[in-house]
Amino acid sequence: MDSQALKNRLQKNIKKLKSYIQKNGIEAYRIYNKDIPEYPYLIDIYGTDAVIYEQGKKLGEEDEPKRAQHQKDIEVAIQETFNIAPERQHFKIRQKQKGNEQYKPLAPGSDEYFTVNEPPFKFWVNLERYLDTGLFLDHRPLRQHLFTTVAGKKVLNLFSYTCSLSVAAAKGGASVTSIDMSRTYLDWGMENFVLNDLDPKAHRFIQADVLKELQIMIEANVKFDVILLDPPSFSNSKRMEDDLDIERDHPILVRDCMKLLTQEGTLYFSTNKRKFELHRIISSAYECKEISQWTIPQDFHQSFIHQAFTLKKKPE
Repeated sequence: MDSQALKNRLQKNIKKLKSYIQKNGIEAYRIYNKDIPEYPYLIDIYGTDAVIYEQGKKLGEEDEPKRAQHQKDIEVAIQETFNIAPERQHFKIRQKQKGNEQYKPLAPGSDEYFTVNEPPFKFWVNLERYLDTGLFLDHRPLRQHLFTTVAGKKVLNLFSYTCSLSVAAAKGGASVTSIDMSRTYLDWGMENFVLNDLDPKAHRFIQADVLKELQIMIEANVKFDVILLDPPSFSNSKRMEDDLDIERDHPILVRDCMKLLTQEGTLYFSTNKRKFELHRIISSAYECKEISQWTIPQDFHQSFIHQAFTLKKKPE
């Protein structure tokens, strides 16, 4: 294999996505998803930059020549297809992480934040500092959906990360409460609010263990019209009282969320956990609908990226 095969695939993919990208005015999207078995990588475009995640079998020291050749081939293919120079290409190794390792700094000295457009929103991203960039591209359709459906509603965003879903809801006219354990990401989220001409002081940003904060809100009998629940598949963060395994713990987590939901409200629950199945206790207790088919954007449709559901209370 050489860079020409990779270049051909990138050109084929961009041709297929071009009208979608231009029509929606988006600058951040996935262009390659392990399409060629010999090149097990994910490639995302962020404006004038590219992020390349190594996937598949973990390569050892003996594989370094292979990795070096891959990187060279990818650099050439991206440069010739997108005119993105090698110094604007960011290579990362995405392996199975423990707890919140995917959110830990990779390059603490790299502070190059810049904005990408996703009309009607803009978001700050950083392509070097962390494994993830600050923006989950696969939630693009949900952001657009929230923008058009939550006017005048009270929205709760749990595990809010950098608050892109919160921005979409607030921009759509909702009053939003965002909860995350990380002060860094909540501050990043507030900067996203400012970037989108939203006043952070008109909304709530709570740094807390989500599981504990849910109990506090249940005791206070707080209610929300819309709840957004996109937890990590697993977390054993030191800031959490207990570890979180979404396959094991989602029935409790979902039931706690439903206690905070108004009678007519909607819980949006999504997970990146492969082979995830909604527990029958939950699917029988509430009106559940899988919505993955419309929440996964066109640039991700060739592969599994998440499962998403809406849950509503049954009529009284």
